[in-house]
Amino acid sequence: MAVSAENIGKRTKKERRTMLWRDIKKNKGCYGMIAPFMIFFIVFTIIPVVMSLPMGFTDFNMVQPPKFVGLSNFTTLFLSDKIFMKSIRVTLVFALFTGPVSYVLCFLLAWLINEMHPKLKTVFTLIFYAPSMANVYTVWQLIFSGDMNGYVNSFLINLGIINSPVQWLTDGRYVLGVTIVVQLWISLGAGFLALRAGFQNIDRSMYEAGAIEGIRTRWQELIYIVIPSMGPQLMFAAVMQIVSSFTAGTVAQNLVGFPSTDYKAHTIMTHAFDYGWQRFEMGYASAICMVLFVAMFACNKLINKVLGKYMD
Repeated sequence: MAVSAENIGKRTKKERRTMLWRDIKKNKGCYGMIAPFMIFFIVFTIIPVVMSLPMGFTDFNMVQPPKFVGLSNFTTLFLSDKIFMKSIRVTLVFALFTGPVSYVLCFLLAWLINEMHPKLKTVFTLIFYAPSMANVYTVWQLIFSGDMNGYVNSFLINLGIINSPVQWLTDGRYVLGVTIVVQLWISLGAGFLALRAGFQNIDRSMYEAGAIEGIRTRWQELIYIVIPSMGPQLMFAAVMQIVSSFTAGTVAQNLVGFPSTDYKAHTIMTHAFDYGWQRFEMGYASAICMVLFVAMFACNKLINKVLGKYMD
């Protein structure tokens, strides 16, 4: 008797579920350790994200029940909300600078550290990863302080470049640039560690085989061995940099205040925070987040297309 493709598909799904349950029973300890994280992730991330999708089409202020308004929130965003349009421009500038630059910086630092002595690797990895874990805003506020005690002002005045202190954190001409600099510094996080792991996981025999094939310099190793061997890590780091670039808002809020001068450092995420946690207009804030999600999804698809050839 011939077996239909549908039956084969059903049987395959059943076999996959059976294999999954067998694996769970076999590794109960491992799954038990990740269970708390998965529960919190589902409750506080997955469920809110799913709930925010229909909420973007409602008028919901957390006092009255949600009222369906169709596409009204989105038409207001793009046709009437001038601050939102400014936040799009700021976010794009922010992402274009911090995303690619941070990605290349993470890769180069991971590559340079990989060439060091084993003991130095650990030290420098911690040095460059630590800013992503620590609260560095107080330090940066001191560095860019608008008085004579600010390190940048003091340095530039001593060199004779400026005659009086510059208000780096309040002058609209500088707030975005300062925010970008700080974001670049603290962006050495998960993507940086993924690239470090990628360098360490490259089989040493590939370098020996490359030497036999005529590869002589470090640059040739980088182009013909390292990059093709680090497809998953390159993809993960790129996705992490896209996410951090488009969702940046905390840096500006902690560094230059909220709102920033003339909204010069006002990103889409900051705009969503304004309507969600300051005005409690959750429907409108959800619509803003949906627009941000679409932009991030499109960029991720582009990255998958560009780097997909290295995944095989």
